[in-house]
Amino acid sequence: MKHLFIVNPAARQGNRTSFATSLIEQAFARRDAEYEIYITRFPGDGAEKIARDAELEEDLRVYACGGDGTINECASACVGRPNVAMSCFPCGTGNDFVKLFGPEKEKFMSIGALVDGEISPLDIIKVNDRYSLNIACVGLDGRIGCTVHDYDKLPIIGKGRAAYITCALVNCMKRITDYLTIHINGQVIKGEVNCVAVCNGTWYGGNFNPVPEARANDGILDVLVIHGLKRRQLPMLLTTYAKGRYKQVPKHVSHYRTNKLTIESEEEMLINLDGEMLFTKKADFQLIPGGLRFLHPKNMDYFSHETSAELSV
Repeated sequence: MKHLFIVNPAARQGNRTSFATSLIEQAFARRDAEYEIYITRFPGDGAEKIARDAELEEDLRVYACGGDGTINECASACVGRPNVAMSCFPCGTGNDFVKLFGPEKEKFMSIGALVDGEISPLDIIKVNDRYSLNIACVGLDGRIGCTVHDYDKLPIIGKGRAAYITCALVNCMKRITDYLTIHINGQVIKGEVNCVAVCNGTWYGGNFNPVPEARANDGILDVLVIHGLKRRQLPMLLTTYAKGRYKQVPKHVSHYRTNKLTIESEEEMLINLDGEMLFTKKADFQLIPGGLRFLHPKNMDYFSHETSAELSV
């Protein structure tokens, strides 16, 4: 068995690379196991490394050390490989994916707990020939999520909430709707749409928790379609949406549960895949139940049979 740590040197502007490397070396100082720390050099480099090692190793454990983009890249390279399991050491800027696990997310900060962990299946979304492990979104919020880092690099703005608000204001001034055709559960929805969120996970954009009850191991997608909003309504509605209270605004938010959908546009759409960008005029979303072998700390409530059974009722 080989343990492969994919470390993104750009995560948090690079100030977490030595931190992650030190913890990895400490964890293996007491273990007789093969491991490699691979520092990525360019986008997609980690995926290429995983593909090469997967062909050589009988049992490969991959650890994504970075933010949501690094997790997305690694998950995309691991999906469908029976000899590969993946985990994550969240040390990026957003770290939205692990919020799915609630208070148990802190367990992922222990390299030792990950190495000694167990494997459970996680669902993953296939979008054309790309993947999303957490949340994929189209429309206004997708554009904001994919361009927010253009603003957090500006000294006068900085990171966090200020960058998001600035980015949101700029995008709202441009346009707040897209004319889309959505095929879902035998229905065809055609018209101006503010945003579509396709949820496997529960958090994105730092503070957005649109469908708190979503599960990444229940074999179903939760899809929210936001429509009919004017600019003056955006602040109040998005606050409601961000807190997972979509049921309070049925006039503007439609909720669907499905395992597939298609979104089309006459103009090229920007789709946010866990913070990564996909440009297309047609997007086919297909959930792959248990498509990712996920390595996690032992005895997590999230993966207990009792918890899964309760949520499937």
